[in-house]
Amino acid sequence: MLLLLLLLLLVPLFLRPPAAGGAQTPNATSEGCQIIHPPWEGGIRYRGLTRDQVKAINFLPVDYEIEYVCRGEREVVGPKVRKCLANGSWTDMDIPSRCVRICSKSYLILENGKVFLTGGDLPALDGARVDFRCDPDFHLVGGSRSICNQGQWSTPKPHCQVNRTPHSERRAVYIGALFPMSGGWPGGQACQPAVEMALEDVNSRRDILPDYELKLIHHDSKCDPGQATKYLYELLYNDPIKIILMPGCSSVSTLVAEAARMWNLIVLSYGSSSPALSNRQRFPTFFRTHPSATLHNPTRVKLFEKWGWKKIATIQQTTEVFTSTLDDLEERVKEAGIEITFRQSFFSDPAVPVKNLKRQDARIIVGLFYETEARKVFCEVYKERLFGKKYVWFLIGWYADNWFKTYDPSINCTVDEMTEAVEGHITTEIVMLNPANTRSISNMGHVVFDASGSRMAWTLIEQLQGGSYKKIGYYDSTKDDLSWSKTDKWIGGSPPADQTLVIKTFRFLSQKLFISVSVLSSLGIVLAVVCLSFNIYNSHVRYIQNSQPNLNNLTAVGCSLALAAVFPLGLDGYHIGRNQFPFVCQARLWLLGLGFSLGYGSMFTKIWWVHTVFTKKEEKKEWRKTLEPWKLYTTVGLLVGMDVLTLAIWQIVDPLHRTIETFAKEEPKEDIDVSILPQLEHCSSKKMNTWLGIFYGYKGLLLLLGIFLAYETKSVSTEKINDHRAVGMAIYNVAVLCLITAPVTMILSSQQDAAFAFASLAIVFSSYITLVVLFVPKIRRLITRGEWQSEAQDTMKTGSSTNNNEEEKSRLLEKENRELEKIIAEKEERVSELRHQLQSRQQLRSRRHPPTPPDPSGGLPRGPPEPPDRLSCDGSRVHLLYK
Repeated sequence: MLLLLLLLLLVPLFLRPPAAGGAQTPNATSEGCQIIHPPWEGGIRYRGLTRDQVKAINFLPVDYEIEYVCRGEREVVGPKVRKCLANGSWTDMDIPSRCVRICSKSYLILENGKVFLTGGDLPALDGARVDFRCDPDFHLVGGSRSICNQGQWSTPKPHCQVNRTPHSERRAVYIGALFPMSGGWPGGQACQPAVEMALEDVNSRRDILPDYELKLIHHDSKCDPGQATKYLYELLYNDPIKIILMPGCSSVSTLVAEAARMWNLIVLSYGSSSPALSNRQRFPTFFRTHPSATLHNPTRVKLFEKWGWKKIATIQQTTEVFTSTLDDLEERVKEAGIEITFRQSFFSDPAVPVKNLKRQDARIIVGLFYETEARKVFCEVYKERLFGKKYVWFLIGWYADNWFKTYDPSINCTVDEMTEAVEGHITTEIVMLNPANTRSISNMGHVVFDASGSRMAWTLIEQLQGGSYKKIGYYDSTKDDLSWSKTDKWIGGSPPADQTLVIKTFRFLSQKLFISVSVLSSLGIVLAVVCLSFNIYNSHVRYIQNSQPNLNNLTAVGCSLALAAVFPLGLDGYHIGRNQFPFVCQARLWLLGLGFSLGYGSMFTKIWWVHTVFTKKEEKKEWRKTLEPWKLYTTVGLLVGMDVLTLAIWQIVDPLHRTIETFAKEEPKEDIDVSILPQLEHCSSKKMNTWLGIFYGYKGLLLLLGIFLAYETKSVSTEKINDHRAVGMAIYNVAVLCLITAPVTMILSSQQDAAFAFASLAIVFSSYITLVVLFVPKIRRLITRGEWQSEAQDTMKTGSSTNNNEEEKSRLLEKENRELEKIIAEKEERVSELRHQLQSRQQLRSRRHPPTPPDPSGGLPRGPPEPPDRLSCDGSRVHLLYK
């Protein structure tokens, strides 16, 4: 980065034409020194000046210093710094400054030997020569001289090799090794040649075991503990004796390390990453050059934090190495404030765990399994579509580069399908060679171990891009240093979210429906006001007085309140804030409750008293004469008072408040990584069902009782309450609508439009029906018969309305007289019919029995005696007819 900034500053200087000889003739002026050009393949550092400032000036002040710099493997030859003199010239202008290519400095150091440089000074420039000499007991392998020519040495660098004892005189020391050449981790394919090279290097050095020769005896463990057990006992019980065991693969190393402690054998593993192997009490003789698998976890946590992920999921193969690694990861993410939301494991078949990950909406997934199982996992990943721009997989980095293209008969996915499924995943791999290229005491690679003896190293971060792995960064956990190359690529253009972005949306009532019902409710309120005004205005009319107008007024008021409840019933978060919601809930309850109590309660009172007084003919004669209005008002007051008391206790003990009902998530139509979470606002309380049970139970009984009373009084005729049949009809309609609507709205409570439509239209229709049934007939009668006009004329003739009661009594008597006359006429017609029948029978009897001689006493002729049941027939029957 520093070199890049420097080049940006020097680009304008490179574009200026150089003067002859590489320098410009000084021009002594009072302004200072003129800017000079840099050497070829080099630049000039202007201290304290920006790039724009350098481009804008031609002269630099006296005593200003410039510094030459060179690119790449070049060094400045000649003056490196020049200073502006008072005479307008730069210092040492007679000596040119050049950027000359240098040869590698590694040739100036020889391990176990000395280097002699001739023909130049450090660093080695073109024409320099080096001679190599080895220390005693070492001999030189390679050329003894090399010459620097255009930045390259003429010969490869030699090395000094120890003078060893002849092989025939050395004592052989044997090492037993188990290399996994196949199986879950076929690392033996690479590690076996490396071990053989290391033994060759040791055997060739005189300073390490000069009188011994290390020899290797090895077998293929196939990364299988069962196979390894067989070879382990062959190594232990068969000659020659082995001084060290070298297993690879964590499951095999665990087995070997546990057995080797019984023989006090040193176990040195080249490729075992299980965190459990760091337990010194369990494995006292075990050592390893490969870091623990837990070394990946700090890198993973660092990447989680870098990309802002707070929720991850894991899937692992059920083995000790992966289980212990995942346990360590769980502790680390918890410390970092990250949550493992879902953890899955499998033994051989990953199908179900992968389906569970899909079901749980896992997005950032850490996979811990061997290479053979990885192919099975990603075949299932392809089937479940658990890849693409919404998902990121973290895998182990020690798989083969083309592991997903390797033929595997255990899966049924093609290479193209596997390639598509693994695209974009991240891997972390332990860097065995330090990228910093620093040397240790052995003059070789820098190696660090932690307090438990586990290897510490950098972690390489790679990403699969276009079917091949690309380096995107390094992480040094010892210094918490993340080196990022900014070469990561994402299918969606940016790192995905760790979970589906859930957008909460409220389901509001349809405004068209709300406005339509509100218009109907408003018209209903207007109708109620008209009916109320009509009833009050004509309260002096006898026909209106006989309908208990005050109760009808209460019915009109109750309908108005019930219709007004429609407005708060349709208000939701679209119109009001959450703070106003409790008041709207209270308005709904009180308006609807009081409206029902007044409207239905007044009608129920009428029908109740009609049934009480007029259904018992003999027992209630006195009540008919003494039925007073205050009894009716008291009944209505009791019904309203019970509702007011119930509602007040409800709102004091368990007030209504705003609650949220959450529905199942919905996927948007667009292909975006979001999910819609529908929500619906309700008015509710902690014991809502209890209160509704009490309220609905009480009102339901009233409705059922009202239907029964209306049926019982349908044939009653009374002038005390002349509209009780209309009241019964209204009760029928209100009861049916309420009994149907109440359970339906409870069932449809999650469907705001349907629930509102049922409830509001039930209120509107029941109110309309009640008003029309009760008041329209009265209005029609008064208009068609002109009764209010006759009442007004009678009042004007008498000058007072005090005779209304007398006139009413007179009308009642006249009506009763007409009814009695009708009954008498019917009975007289029946008597006439019976007399006619009697005469017919007498004539028939006289024909059968001739007349007898007259009685000597002068009485009537005697006939046969009458049967007992015929005696006094005419008189008794006539008497019964008039009874």
